[in-house]
Amino acid sequence: MHAFLEYLWVAVAVVLMFGASIFVHELGHFAVALWQRMRVEAFAIGFGPRIWSQVRNGIEYSVRWIPAGGFVRLPQMITAPALAGANAAGGGAKPLPPAPPFSRILVAFAGPLMNVVFAFAVAAILYFTGLPVPVNPAVVGHVDPESPEYALGIRDGDRVVEVAGKPVKSWEDVHEIVMLSRVNTMPVMFEREGQRATYDLTAEVNPVIGLKMLNLDPQDHPVVREVMKDSAAEAVGLKPGDTVLSFAQVPIAGREQFIKLIQQRPEKPTELVIQRGEETLTLTITPRLNPATQMGLIGASIGSSSQVVYVVQKPGPTPWENFVDVWNKTIGTIGALIYSKQTGVGAKDLSGPVGIFAMLAAQVSTDYRLALNFLVLLNINLAILNLLPIPVLDGGHILMALFEKIRGRPLSFKFIEYATTGFALLLISFMLYVTFFDLKRLPLIRLLFDRETRIEQVAPANPAVPGNPSSPAPAPAPAPATP
Repeated sequence: MHAFLEYLWVAVAVVLMFGASIFVHELGHFAVALWQRMRVEAFAIGFGPRIWSQVRNGIEYSVRWIPAGGFVRLPQMITAPALAGANAAGGGAKPLPPAPPFSRILVAFAGPLMNVVFAFAVAAILYFTGLPVPVNPAVVGHVDPESPEYALGIRDGDRVVEVAGKPVKSWEDVHEIVMLSRVNTMPVMFEREGQRATYDLTAEVNPVIGLKMLNLDPQDHPVVREVMKDSAAEAVGLKPGDTVLSFAQVPIAGREQFIKLIQQRPEKPTELVIQRGEETLTLTITPRLNPATQMGLIGASIGSSSQVVYVVQKPGPTPWENFVDVWNKTIGTIGALIYSKQTGVGAKDLSGPVGIFAMLAAQVSTDYRLALNFLVLLNINLAILNLLPIPVLDGGHILMALFEKIRGRPLSFKFIEYATTGFALLLISFMLYVTFFDLKRLPLIRLLFDRETRIEQVAPANPAVPGNPSSPAPAPAPAPATP
């Protein structure tokens, strides 16, 4: 019952937060249209069949079943020829004059502007409530003695402090910089017992997520996520949640180390020490031979046990600092898309409604302040997206109104109709494309719900004192959203 209520709370919170972003956007169009004395026929939150509707002062207000958008029906946003056709079809209704270009520009711009205002308001709330920021240091776990990294001198326990000239505070920072980098080889600075050294490391595309990552295994104990039927893992009684401590009498410090040791011992009985709750168990497991690879396997899905620790930065970042951070992330992602051949980041790595809902749900399940911070990023990105000069988006309306103002006469209705229809089909196709990859990524996003997190409340911090371990370190940037 508790789990059901938690899932219900997360679902309701996600719908309300996403719905609020859409509501303020459409409210901007609605309010400015009334201010400009334009006719408003409908104001809707969501798409699809109506859940609720009511007509008041000639305007139909409605809430619809699909909470992934909304609309304001403004007949005067279309061109004069189309408006004339609509008036003729109205059968004696009072003719509508076409809205002047300046009014249409104001109405179109008001939606994205309201998203920015809403983001600013949420960021202001975070300034007063504080913002949990990850403080997990990027400590390297096991380094394979046969790897290039070991040959360079990197060892277990080294801490990553800088990647490509940018300081890092967590593995999330490391992954973000590497994924968005335009080069595969980059300088990485490590710290060991107060001494620092820099090595040039080469990132490779991770086959699971399809993006570049360094060949560095985080320091943690792997955890059994799922046990396959009729497998070696099931035969010895492994259960989801078991934490692996050692294998073949080798202490396990990372997931990749554990998998490699399994692969090296097909058909060999091997000692496996696990932690199950408060109990430490010693099992004997025999990895089975995989005929395709001639390597051992135990038939279990292995994940990470890293506990993500957050410390509440209070007061939180100022709204301006939050905006700059989101802007830098957005520009970094756009740059990575433009230089896709160098970065490996493509349209498939963007998130559609499914991915956005899943990420927002993961943040809600962790801490409401993380969800609010994601909402800041979401609204700024909605504003940027809607201002793109593409028909069917607000930026397209602005562009066409500017053309009409410069030319002194409306654009051809046929041209607008074909352009709008064509770009609408392209936009729908693109949304289906990214949604397909969103669905493929759901097992990875699910790990965000399964990971262990800890939120540490702290008093307002004084500036960190170098060399004083009790002094809070400067807060890192919020965890980046998946490009």
